[in-house]
Formats: sequence, structure tokens, C-alpha cells
Amino acid sequence: MPTSVPDFDSVAAFYDPLARLVFGPTLLRAQRAALQAGLPAAGAAPRVLFIGGGTGRVLPELLAARPDAQVLYLEASARMLRQAAELLQRRPEAAGQVSFRHGTEAALLPAEQFDVIVAFFLFDLFPPAELAALLARLHCHAHGGTRWLVADFAPPRRGWQRGLQWLMYRFFGLTSGVRGRQLPDIAGALGQLGLRPVWEQHWADGLVQAGVWARS
Repeated sequence: MPTSVPDFDSVAAFYDPLARLVFGPTLLRAQRAALQAGLPAAGAAPRVLFIGGGTGRVLPELLAARPDAQVLYLEASARMLRQAAELLQRRPEAAGQVSFRHGTEAALLPAEQFDVIVAFFLFDLFPPAELAALLARLHCHAHGGTRWLVADFAPPRRGWQRGLQWLMYRFFGLTSGVRGRQLPDIAGALGQLGLRPVWEQHWADGLVQAGVWARS
């Protein structure tokens, strides 16, 4: 059974401006850093799964970094998926690089395998049990050398961070059906798959983090 994914259609029109208002360029910096650190710099054209990428703000940068990559862009919000596809229309040279697919991890075909799995600000949406189930299903589409590029929020260490995360969960719970009420242990869940961070970086006094994960 697929993970029950929140519906971000209702916030698609203002999601990116809201993120910039609250966090400035921090979230985008984390995503860019993960791409720079985690995309293989050489070798055969990588097969990339970009899951839950929203409106695709960093998709052009992924394609610029690896113009030979074959990307499956998987997004559960139809409106966000449409925005990502429209964004790519401005780059006709990349037309054959990306396949856009509406749905969750359940829309992946059994034989599809990926060299890179990109998940930015996705894993924080799920309660622990659902996150573990999602990761287990994604793991079926990875191989021993797959790199997992993850950018997300980190456990709060300050009072203002706890307050901000509380507000975010309440807001997106009301508008988008996010059922989680606090940040799950993302690092622990990835570790259960035998993955370890080979690169990490933090921003906003530790509130935002990015990592490249691989089998130890």
C-alpha cells in the first residue's frame, strides 16, 4: 500500500514565495549544496529519481550539473508537477532528459532502478512509521551504489526553532493534510536501510541540513 501523501495542490501557487518569506534563500542553498556534493561528477549518464520536488526550482540546476542525466520527476501534486514542467519548457535543450510522472512512490515500475535518489523537504512530512515504509519502498529501486541526496529540517535545538516547526506542522496539517506533528528521525530511518552520510552541511543554526547518503 502506498504512503498516504499530503495534498499540496491548495498551496502550490504560493508555496515557493512563502518558503522564501520564512527562510530566505536557505532552503534553496541546501538543495543546491546537496546536488553539488552528491551528483556523480563523471561516469555513465546517471538515472535520477527526483521525488517530491514540488515546483522544480532546482531542477534546471540538476540538469545543468549533469546534462546527460536521465531524470524521473515524480510529484504527488498535479499543480506543482505542472509548474515544474512549465519551468522546463524554458530549457528546450533538456526536453529529452526529464520524464514527468504524477503520483507517489507507488507509481514507480518494479524494474526501475536509480543511481541517484533526490528527496528535498519530503521526509519531514511523514510520521515515523510511514516514513520507514516510504524509505523501504524507495530502497527497492536503489542498488548498492545509489546515492541519496537529502535536504530537510533537523531536530530543533532552540526555542524559536521548536516554535517555527510547530507552526509549520499546524499550518500544513490544516492546508495540505500533513498528519505528522513533529519531525521524524530522518537520519535514524535512513540508517535502518544501511545508509550512512558521506557528506553533510547545516544552515540556520542547525535547523536546515543537507546530506549525501550511501551504503557504508
